[in-house]
Amino acid sequence: MRSPLLPIFLTVFVDVLGLTLILPLLPYYAKDYGASDFQATLLTSVYAAAMFVSGPMLGRLSDRIGRKPVLLLSQVGTLIGWLTLAAAHNLEMLFVGRIIAGLTAGNLSIAQAYISDVTKPNEERTQAFGFFGIAFGTGFLLGPGITALLTYLFRDHPDPLFKYKPPTLAAAGLSLAAILLTAFFLPARKPAAQTGRRLSGMAEYLARPGPRKHLAEFFFFSVSFAALTGALGVYLKRQFNYELHQAGLIFGLSGLIGAIVQGGLLKRLVKRLGEERLTAIGLGTMVLGYCLLGVATSLGFLLVLVVLGSFGAAVVRPSVTTLITRSVAKEEQGTVLGVSQSLGSLAQIAGPAAAGWLIDRNQVVMYGLLCAGFSLLGLLLALQRRGEPRPVEQAPAEG
Repeated sequence: MRSPLLPIFLTVFVDVLGLTLILPLLPYYAKDYGASDFQATLLTSVYAAAMFVSGPMLGRLSDRIGRKPVLLLSQVGTLIGWLTLAAAHNLEMLFVGRIIAGLTAGNLSIAQAYISDVTKPNEERTQAFGFFGIAFGTGFLLGPGITALLTYLFRDHPDPLFKYKPPTLAAAGLSLAAILLTAFFLPARKPAAQTGRRLSGMAEYLARPGPRKHLAEFFFFSVSFAALTGALGVYLKRQFNYELHQAGLIFGLSGLIGAIVQGGLLKRLVKRLGEERLTAIGLGTMVLGYCLLGVATSLGFLLVLVVLGSFGAAVVRPSVTTLITRSVAKEEQGTVLGVSQSLGSLAQIAGPAAAGWLIDRNQVVMYGLLCAGFSLLGLLLALQRRGEPRPVEQAPAEG
């Protein structure tokens, strides 16, 4: 793999591993402090809201001083957020920890901009975003599994809340490792494009048919995926009465599917089908996987749905990200990725909150239909054909 992509992928992997240690844990942690299902999913939404507010500022800062220092700043904030979660002794502190982490959560968007800076368009960039997906998927595989193991080992501790401490402290340790990786191994690169002009640029890109279509696909995909993952813990608790270690294994299966698809199949699928077709196929399988969640009553049925939905998400994310960057000129790619990050943040605000509200009212069938419905909207867009010329690309920035 080309340097400097290896250190950025390692950094993403360590960051995502820390994030996914916490993902299945949050609803259970919150509910043990007396939260309702809706309040538990709000922990994801407030994180995304804080990220939406701070994201454009971090993007502008990375344009001015470079990707690497802002990535370091973001990782330090994540570390503080995890330590706050580990020290929490009430529900309010859980929210404080999530807000701190959200205000500095530029890790993944800055990493994506870095990849766009140093790769060429088409297959090279798709493959690079595929490796990004491998790092994401492998972290998603290992993180929930580690959480499942740690919480299982400490399930009989005299303090019933103690089982949440080892995963949160492990996430903090991984954040420290990511800081060291970035500081010592990631080459500093001059940004090739602007990433900070997100809100002002959003209307501009949504007015242009090419980027508008792919940004809308990404938004609908993101709402669907955020609703699914943000409320999956409370769904598993309500529908199957699963404990945290069992929920962690379900999250881990999703990560395993993602790692397999993006690691071994994505490149061949892109060559054979192209990103447009692959996006439609992925969204279609997400519709199938999500729409029956509310009527799943057996583990076997649930696993089939998880495999379908996870396959779809694994092919959609890198494919539509590549389509977004290819719909604009090279010098605009950082900005359009910033716009997509803002749309993703909006999706993460709305999706988990809506899903948690439905599950809190015992509307589990509607939870599945909510996730499937937004995937269906994305699919309908993906099936539209547009014959617009693509922008002329420039060579990747040197230095």
